[in-house]
Parts: sequence; structure tokens; C-alpha cells
Amino acid sequence: MDAEAAHWLALNRLPALEQSELCALLQGRASPIDIVTAHSRRTPTGGHRRACPDWRAVEADLAWLATPGRHLITLFMSAYPERLRHISDPPPVLFVEGDADVLCAAQLAMVGSRRATPCGVETAHCLSAELSACGLAITSGLALGVDAASHRGAMAGGGCTVAVAANGLDRVYPRSHARLARQVAENGALVSEFSPGTAPLARHFPRRNRLISGLSLGVVVVEAARRSGSLITARLAGEQGREVFAVPGPIQSPLARGCHHLIRQGAKLVEEISDILEELPGHLWQLPEKHPSQGADGGREDLDGDHKKVLASLAYRATSVDSVVARSGLTANTVCSILLALELRGLVVPVPGGAYCRVTKRQ
Repeated sequence: MDAEAAHWLALNRLPALEQSELCALLQGRASPIDIVTAHSRRTPTGGHRRACPDWRAVEADLAWLATPGRHLITLFMSAYPERLRHISDPPPVLFVEGDADVLCAAQLAMVGSRRATPCGVETAHCLSAELSACGLAITSGLALGVDAASHRGAMAGGGCTVAVAANGLDRVYPRSHARLARQVAENGALVSEFSPGTAPLARHFPRRNRLISGLSLGVVVVEAARRSGSLITARLAGEQGREVFAVPGPIQSPLARGCHHLIRQGAKLVEEISDILEELPGHLWQLPEKHPSQGADGGREDLDGDHKKVLASLAYRATSVDSVVARSGLTANTVCSILLALELRGLVVPVPGGAYCRVTKRQ
């Protein structure tokens, strides 16, 4: 890797350089070599050493980047995501593991509670699967709850997904999502502005959230408390000129209050994916082609009696196979076979826990 790349890495590790100052210098097209050289001549409080680049850490960054599938994208590169470039404080560098090209794809962010209810997990999974099938990449933060369901839903829909981290990409947070992180890298990209070795500190998450919204056309919030990181992401999205969507919930649920607050503030209420798609440029998404046997009603009109029974026994929220068996009066083997057929026709989707949910009829 050339000297300029090494200076970008050094620039990213200068603790004495304020983010606002760095942004001003880069927006003036100052080169990273000039910035690092000039900054190293300063003598801030605490001594000159604090202002000097940590070249040993830069060598460690270069070693991490030497592995195939890992990339460094800098602010002046054409590969830098254009939407992110135009936020008020774009990160000077992005570390990427996976397909770096997906960062420039049409993306929609899905965020919500880490302590999501089963209904919230199912909603995030189903919406992400359908939006992914329309050609939109799904971007989230790899967290527990809604984030994880959104990444998994995107992959289930046959599309790609982007996970933005609040730490260096040499580690996974939370650790329990190590397997999910590998799957995201194989079906999209992991991305971070933080150098390898950086821990997931609390102050990093708001910075991470601005990237989630900055990469995306809009942000969909599924289950969020009145005070939550998801509402910070929604606020940042509004400041960045992005669309903001919110899924309503039961008025008794604390996790619905954040979404209801956003709706009162002007966010678009979401009941089905058409509520989202109609707010996005039409050339950036496309409804998936219907199965040849599907009619105008999404393939429901030519279902036989047993298939119709199973479909009618499913709700638009997670429904267990046992519930479908009880409601339809069919055997478990028959129900499982029919569920697979309905899934292949795009009428139902599997959700975590071995359940299924009915897919909202597309307009």
C-alpha cells in the first residue's frame, strides 16, 4: 500500500486533531500527507509525542488490510459512497470487509430496539426480506434485536446487507454475532470508520449511527423507546435530508413510544413496504417478478383448498407451525410441505424461532 494510504491511516489515528478541524482541512482538499506533517510539528499540552502519528499502529492497520476481502476507502476516492460524502462530517476513511461496491448501492436503514419483542423481530425480518427482494440493500448496526433481524431478513430476501460497526473490524460486537458478521461479509459488507483495535465505547455509537443514516436513502424505525439510539439515528437522518419511516405499535408498549413520537414529528407511518417504496426514487428499486403461476392477486387465486387453509391460518405476525396445524385441521407433515410451497411462491416468510408470517399483499 502506498505512502498516501499510510498517511490516511495515520490521520485517522491522530487523537489531538479535532473532527471539525479535520473536516475543514479535508474539505479544502488538503492532502493527508500535508495534514499529518503539519500536525506533527505542533506541541500541544502534554508534549509533542501526543501529536505524532502512531506509525506502529499504522503498520498494524496495514497488516489487517493485507487480508483478501478487506479494503480501505478514503474520502478522495471515487469508490467512496456519494451519499455519505455529502453529510456534514464524513469520515475520512472507511474500513470495509466484504464487497466494498455495496456501499454505493441503494440502501435503506432498518433500526430499532435491542430488546425487541418477537413481533418486532418478525416485522423487521419480514420488511427487510421484502425490501431486499426489491433490490434495496439493508443497512443496520449488527446489534441484538431489530438490527440482527434486519440483516437476516435481507439475506433471506436474496439481497445484500451492510453492517456498520462502532468498533474496529478486527472484533465483533456483540461477540454472540460473530457468525452473523461472517454472513454479512459474505452477503454484503461490514464497515467502520474506526481503526482496527478500537473498542466499542459508548461515545462511538452516535458516530456509528450517523453513518447508518448517511449511507442510506432513508431510515425505518421498528420498535424504539422514547429515549434510544434509534431515535438519534432518525434525527440524524432528518438532518441529512433522508426519509424517516416508523412502524407503529400497541399504545401500551414502551417500545412503541419512540415510533409514535417520530410519526407525530412527521415520519411516514409504515404498514407495508409500499408505504416505503412510494417515497423512494422509482429507478432505485423494482418489485420482484411474480411466479409464472401467480395471478393478479399475488398467486392466491389459484391455490387449492389445503393451501388456502394454511394461508388463512397464518397471521401477518409470527405464527407457529403448531398454531397453523390447529387452525387448519391438517397434519403437521402436510402443513410443513405446504408452508415450503407458499414460501417458494413468496406468500409467506420464515421468521426466527421456527415460525412463519404471511407476506403483505403488494399493491
